[in-house]
Amino acid sequence: MSLSLIFDMDGTLFQTNKILEISLLETFNQLRIMNLWEKETPIEKYREIMGVPLSIVWETLLPDHTNIVREQANEFFHEELITNINEGNGALYPNVKEVFGFLKERGCSIYIASNGQIEYLNTIVKFYNLEHWVKETFSIQQIHNQNKADLVQAIIKKYHIEKGAVVGDRLSDINAAKSNGLIAIGCNFDFAQEEEMSQADIKIDSLQELISLECILN
Repeated sequence: MSLSLIFDMDGTLFQTNKILEISLLETFNQLRIMNLWEKETPIEKYREIMGVPLSIVWETLLPDHTNIVREQANEFFHEELITNINEGNGALYPNVKEVFGFLKERGCSIYIASNGQIEYLNTIVKFYNLEHWVKETFSIQQIHNQNKADLVQAIIKKYHIEKGAVVGDRLSDINAAKSNGLIAIGCNFDFAQEEEMSQADIKIDSLQELISLECILN
């Protein structure tokens, strides 16, 4: 039985922290120009909630604003993120391509399931040529209720997955794995929280550790 690995993107494959601050600063500068924001840019608040659906992100960062303003902010933010990716300001985590190559040689199928928007995810995949290893990239935008567990379930159904794992850095990834009968591999990276990581079946400090996880590769 072949193994399928479903990876989160932000904070798992892609070092979002490298372009997060500059993109968020530009977004809130734009809101200031429009007289819609006067306080400091809530960078730390965003780091705390990294990994939640975008609707929750902007409800949290802009609690007193209308949905129209939140949508505008989200558009500004993603334009900045995509610009920074294409300018080479971001980076994959170490050994992503090495690990993907190893997994593919072992007959594993690789997917991406993320709370990020489709265009943003596709920009990363294209810029770093991940389509060479990744079978398909899925966005939470494809699920009406924006529940990552349901997104993973959709991948399982589409590709008839019987054995696999979800690899991610937040509780939503861990819950998505467990609710679908998959192994939950927690990535103890930049945005990870100790309490959430404690609920994973396996915790790793680098993606390269996946190569030695015989418990899932055999």
